[in-house]
Amino acid sequence: MTDAMASDKAGFVLIHGSWHGGWCFDDLAARLRAHGHAVSAPTLPGMGGSEAELAAVTLGRWADFALDQCRAMRAQVGDAPVVLAGHSRGGLVLSAAAERDPGAMDALIYICAMMLPSGLSRAQFKTMEQPNPAFDAIISRTAGGAGTVVDPALAGAVFAQLSPPEKVAAVLPRLMAEPHGPRSEVLDLTAERWGSLPRTYVECTEDRTIPISSQRLMQQRSPGAAVVTLDADHSPYLSRVEQLAEALIAAIPQGDQ
Repeated sequence: MTDAMASDKAGFVLIHGSWHGGWCFDDLAARLRAHGHAVSAPTLPGMGGSEAELAAVTLGRWADFALDQCRAMRAQVGDAPVVLAGHSRGGLVLSAAAERDPGAMDALIYICAMMLPSGLSRAQFKTMEQPNPAFDAIISRTAGGAGTVVDPALAGAVFAQLSPPEKVAAVLPRLMAEPHGPRSEVLDLTAERWGSLPRTYVECTEDRTIPISSQRLMQQRSPGAAVVTLDADHSPYLSRVEQLAEALIAAIPQGDQ
C-alpha cells in the first residue's frame, strides 16, 4: 500500500460530467471504499429528462444539490474531511457549490474538469479552445433544444479510447441527454469563498474531449491548484482507475489545512 492509500478516512462526493450519471464512478467508488473512505456518487437531477425537465436545470440548482450531498456526507463522516470531486462538466458544479458554501467541503478535486475563472461560462471558454471537430461531431441537440445527446457509436473513441473495451461497451448505452442551460451560465467566484479551499487538478494527457491544452489553459487562468498528471483518456475512472483513486486519496487535506 502506498502512503497515499494509507491516508485517514475521508468522505468523497463525486460529481459526474456531461451525458453521464453517478454510475460512471462505480469502479472508482469501490476502490475508495476498499481503502476505508465513504463515497457518494449521485446522478444530477434532470439528467436524461424530458424537454421540460432539461430546461428547468440551472447551475445553481445543481450546486445546491451538490451541497446537500456534501452536508449529508459531513453528517456521515463526522470530523473526517469531505472532498468534493468532479469530472469534466462537473467542475462547473464544484465551483458554483464552493462559492455558495465553502464550509460544506474541505477540498475540491477537478478531474480533467472545467476549472474556469470567474466571469466565464463553459460556452465562452469553448471559443478560447483549439478546434475539436471529433468531439463536436458526436453531439446533437435534443428535439426541443433544451439538451444535447451524443452518438454512442462514436463516443467511445472520443471519451475513452484507452479504456478497457468491455468497460466502454457497458457505459455507452447508458449515456443520456444533458441539459443545455448550465454551459451558458457565467461563473461568479471569489477568492474569499471558492478560492479559500485547497484545489487539486488531475490532468489527463491523452484526453480527446477536453484536450490537455485546454486543461492547462484553465490551470493558467485559475492558478493555485496542485496538479497531478495521468497518462489517461477522458475517462480515467475506467482507464486509470487505481491511479485516479491514489490521486484522490493523496488530495485529502491533512491537519489544519
